[in-house]
Amino acid sequence: MIKNEALSRWVEEVKALCEPDQVVVCDGSEAERDRLIELSLRDGSLLQVNPATYPNSYFHRSSPTDVARTEHLTFICCEKKDDAGPTNNWMAPDDARAKLTPLFKGAMKGRTMYVVPYLMGPVGSPSSRVGVEITDSAYVVLNMRVMTRMGAVAVDALGDRADFVRGLHSTGDLSPERRFICHFPETRTIWSIGSGYGGNALLGKKCHALRIASAQGRAEGWMAEHMLILGLTSPAGETHYIAAAFPSACGKTNLAMMVPSLPGWKVTTVGDDIAWLRVGDDGRLWAINPEAGMFGVAPGTGSKTNPNAMASVKHDAIFTNVALTPSNEPWWEGMDGDPPETATDWQGRPWTRGSGEKAAHPNSRFTVPAKNCPSVTADIDAPSGVPISAIIFGGRRAKAAPLVFESLDWQHGVFVGATMVSETTAAATGAVGVPRNDPMAMLPFCGYNMGDYFGHWLAMGKKASNPPKVFHVNWFRTGPDGKFLWPGFGDNVRVLKWITDRIAGRAEAKRTPVGLVPTPSSLDLSGLGIGDEKLPHLLDVDAATWKAELELQRAFLTKFGDRLPKELWSEHAALEQRLSS
Repeated sequence: MIKNEALSRWVEEVKALCEPDQVVVCDGSEAERDRLIELSLRDGSLLQVNPATYPNSYFHRSSPTDVARTEHLTFICCEKKDDAGPTNNWMAPDDARAKLTPLFKGAMKGRTMYVVPYLMGPVGSPSSRVGVEITDSAYVVLNMRVMTRMGAVAVDALGDRADFVRGLHSTGDLSPERRFICHFPETRTIWSIGSGYGGNALLGKKCHALRIASAQGRAEGWMAEHMLILGLTSPAGETHYIAAAFPSACGKTNLAMMVPSLPGWKVTTVGDDIAWLRVGDDGRLWAINPEAGMFGVAPGTGSKTNPNAMASVKHDAIFTNVALTPSNEPWWEGMDGDPPETATDWQGRPWTRGSGEKAAHPNSRFTVPAKNCPSVTADIDAPSGVPISAIIFGGRRAKAAPLVFESLDWQHGVFVGATMVSETTAAATGAVGVPRNDPMAMLPFCGYNMGDYFGHWLAMGKKASNPPKVFHVNWFRTGPDGKFLWPGFGDNVRVLKWITDRIAGRAEAKRTPVGLVPTPSSLDLSGLGIGDEKLPHLLDVDAATWKAELELQRAFLTKFGDRLPKELWSEHAALEQRLSS
């Protein structure tokens, strides 16, 4: 029974619109999970994987037309088009409701309507927020149970307030022609229909925790960012917390769970995907991870790249669009050992090792509780969050960006994040490997005009008397032979070590037009075999390349017109001047 009057009224409105056979209010209990799994096994939406090797774990297969975020069908629905900005698809709220209401009308006939209250953030945290998703997908409920603090705990946090995010989702008929993901930031509402894929259907994730929360955070004076949060502890016991923004499938999860290659260093994981940040009483930025689970990209994940992730998926996992071996175990490209001789691919078809086809979808996923991960720290439940010493931006760049550089100050750091470019991956539909602007790794996720978003970043820096230092990294730089110059994975701790040494004032840096780059002797490269041949390519800032980059930046920043803060044009002019001199 729902005691919150605002929630009860909304549930009745949705019930009248969608016409389900029954309504179930989810409590988040183990018994409820068991019932939903049994139901899903019976209707075939879940398959149990080998219980001897992957206990309490299940497999889900999507429609082949529903395997990634559909950015071209994702809309910000605010009253004024300029408030959505040039990087978002805009639809007027009245038009969105007129278009989607007929699609939702009767969409749940013959189905169960699940009411899913959820809490984003630690219990008792002033940073946490409540949402409620109404869905007709048991798969979504099971994933939301992993990804959020779901059920009674959210109802208790909400009390009798009406300020919860309202998310309405139906898989509809899964037709791409009738698929829309609409966000109404002014009313903190989400409507999603026609998709069962994670980012489109788990409305607590990108829809709430980034698109709606970014707009809410701007109004309330905090930030919702597409960032991991990790703790890095040195052999001397000094700990720094770092937030880092990378586009999806660019190594963010690997970095969040990294096992350092340097003896005595330790990484603990607070979050692998999203950070909510606010200014603390001490003038520092403090961050919470609003999620309780991990929705990771499977391909490329193995014991070499991410041993903690591999340990995480060994129990209580949901696998989506991976392959299944003859022993009914999940498999994907990049997993440990040799590929199986035969398997069932992600679409349910027979697959052989020599077929030349991918067995798992490139964007196949695993959903696991964060506490499955051996590196996750108790700080994930800290109501106050953790203090951030450094913010890192990074993406896939074969050329241009050096391995690491430090911004000159906060304002320059905002410019570095705002002009970040990365090559596209399979996490979004469309071509792979195409360079595109992805400011702060938030291009698909900012719920309002990004010109105003950059202004909010600048304002947060002014509010914080002791803001984090800002850095940019590029693990993907290639040499003249086209091969990666940097080993990555556990060796990325060497770059993080330089970053924390810069924070502590211990490491040397060389001033370049783009920022402060390590001197060769300030990076710990012991045992790597990176000599005089590779190191200059890793740290080089080529003036001609960056002058071409200036023009790409100019074209991107011009899109925002009068909404772009003048400080970013000042930084662009200063970079041009430094390159010329």
